[in-house]
Amino acid sequence: MALRSEQLVSRRQWWNRALLVAAMVIVVATLWYANSIADRIRQEEQSRVRVWSEAIRQRAELVRYTQALFEELSQEEREKADRLADAYRLVDNPPDGMDLTFVTEFLWANKTIPVLIVDDEGKELYAVNIASDVNRDSLRMAMESSHAPIVFQEVGHRVYWSQSTRFNELKSTMQDLINSFISETVMNSASVPVVLMDEAREKVLRHQGVDAADIDDPVRLQRLLTEMQSSNPPLAIQLPDGLHYIYFADSAVLTQLQYFPFVQLTLIAVFLMTAYMIFSSFRRSEQDQVWVGMAKETAHQLGTPLSSLMAWTGLLEGIDDVPREYLVEMNRDIDRLNVVVDRFSKIGSRPELTLQPIALLVEQTVAYMRPRVSAKVDLSFDCPAEMRNTRVKLSPSLFSWVLENLIRNAVDAMDGSGQIRMTLAPDSSTTGIQLLISDTGKGIPKARWKDVFSPGYTTKTRGWGLGLSLVKRIVEEYHGGKIAVLESRLGQGTTFEIDFQRTAG
Repeated sequence: MALRSEQLVSRRQWWNRALLVAAMVIVVATLWYANSIADRIRQEEQSRVRVWSEAIRQRAELVRYTQALFEELSQEEREKADRLADAYRLVDNPPDGMDLTFVTEFLWANKTIPVLIVDDEGKELYAVNIASDVNRDSLRMAMESSHAPIVFQEVGHRVYWSQSTRFNELKSTMQDLINSFISETVMNSASVPVVLMDEAREKVLRHQGVDAADIDDPVRLQRLLTEMQSSNPPLAIQLPDGLHYIYFADSAVLTQLQYFPFVQLTLIAVFLMTAYMIFSSFRRSEQDQVWVGMAKETAHQLGTPLSSLMAWTGLLEGIDDVPREYLVEMNRDIDRLNVVVDRFSKIGSRPELTLQPIALLVEQTVAYMRPRVSAKVDLSFDCPAEMRNTRVKLSPSLFSWVLENLIRNAVDAMDGSGQIRMTLAPDSSTTGIQLLISDTGKGIPKARWKDVFSPGYTTKTRGWGLGLSLVKRIVEEYHGGKIAVLESRLGQGTTFEIDFQRTAG
């Protein structure tokens, strides 16, 4: 029987190791596969980002080239405006003998420079390249602020003029181009978080895909820029209005994908744990039903011969030749059998716990077991005087069953010769007590301390390995206590510890 128990434990350990290895393989395979997908996506995204950054540089070059072209056109328009002003001055004060035909044609050929001519009373005489709906007073003040008017002394006329409309259109177009470059190329052409900084890297010009709170808080902004810079070096872009830096990071999808395997494994672990708990609950329920059925059937089977024995002892008591001491021992064993039947009949139902003096129950069990174990076994019980009246909520019959099982196991471990010492003492808290059961037997390997309470575990040549499993169930499930191997040394003995909550009596 011991060999079969060892085989069952070994097989269970083998399956546990196999399941652990399988779980590790699943975890490693999941992480590897998810990381490989993340790496491929990261490589594709980085490739797109490189293309995107190169496109930004090329468009920035185009913007700078366009800016240079606009500057040239603007310079030409400025020079043209200056020549137009010189032409008006020549008309006002021509050199002697100069033919003004060419000058006049030049003035009439003006199609881009706004010109406003008024008389000495401010009345408009002539307007060139000026829309009819433009407010003349505001226009004249703007022209005068940029260029001094040309005064025709003889006729009292004044000529107001300004930069050409084409020049203003070029300025507006250039600014629109810069804004378009920033808005479309920098902010919308990449699916990654982007922050556009000024040359000093102190002011955020634009941002996308980042929390606004990070932008508003200088400390969080610097932390964000540092994180972005650690993953991707910022792009330096030279625009017409100065140098800019573009900070960018991995996309939110890629970041989430990096954590996806851990989330997936967590969900799998929760699912497996839940399934295991449900399965264990069902399995334990089935075991409980088997336990209850076996226990009640045992109680039923014992009831019939026990009733017969009670009847036979009643008959024997009426015979004078039967020694009275024999009948006393027989009645004592019959009473004990009644206790055993009562114990088995209570398995599967919640026992009624009442306050009992635990020291007295231990003494009664020790007194019962002392003549029923080998004479070579020294069975003793120690209890401090202050704990004699300590009461604990117990079922007396089930509690004595626990003690009997522990005593019999100790006797078997000592091969019928040694010491068994039971000690009642307060535990480390102020509300509990400890009952220690020590023997001088073979001891238990530390790796097996928890296995001794498992159903089927035994080191005996004959036995089912159910005694300590039943003890643990009675102590922990029925009485709310704790039982464990406190200490054990091979060849020296074992100490079991039972903890209960107490009520002072």
